[in-house]
Amino acid sequence: MIHSLITLIRKIYDVKALISWGGISLISLILFAETGLFFGFFLPGDSLLVTAGIFAKTGELSISWLLLAASIAAILGDQIGYGIGFKAGHSLFQKEDSLFFKKKHLRRAHDFYAQYGAKTIVLARFIPIVRTFAPAVAGIAEMPYSRFVAYNIIGGLLWILAMAGGGYSLAGLIPDIGKRIHLVILVVIFVSLLPGFFEFWRAQKTPQRKDS
Repeated sequence: MIHSLITLIRKIYDVKALISWGGISLISLILFAETGLFFGFFLPGDSLLVTAGIFAKTGELSISWLLLAASIAAILGDQIGYGIGFKAGHSLFQKEDSLFFKKKHLRRAHDFYAQYGAKTIVLARFIPIVRTFAPAVAGIAEMPYSRFVAYNIIGGLLWILAMAGGGYSLAGLIPDIGKRIHLVILVVIFVSLLPGFFEFWRAQKTPQRKDS
């Protein structure tokens, strides 16, 4: 079972093969799952979008259809996450951990929301794992729906444009970038993890309050 799980993870993170096989439809499905369903927290949204942008520059994908489909998927995903949080409420914090659900990720998104408020819906787009659970936390907090929709659309468009557009622009600056695609993916994964490392470091440096 462990061997099968490792094999599955390797296939999921081989974003070049995923895009070649499934195209824009699979990209959209993965983005929807990562942003709207709790089990999608481990999916490679950032590296997938950057690589897709590179593919679009080389003519293997349509950049217009990529931006449109990916934006719709990302926005709809957050809408689903908000709905889950709004309906389930604080009972989500009582849910038992499983292979595809970790309360620590929900708490991390909750802490992020407590610090940044509604802006979390935009900022979380650029932080793996947090972006999966942030919409649910907004629903739990009963963030006004119209306000959530506005921040969701803004955040979704900014994320897609930054990642896919960044990959598209990068491919125009670096000749034969396709031959270095795995290096690009590694860099994207490293950069996307930096906010998480920073939050962990800051949490370690912050004095813990003692219960009285």
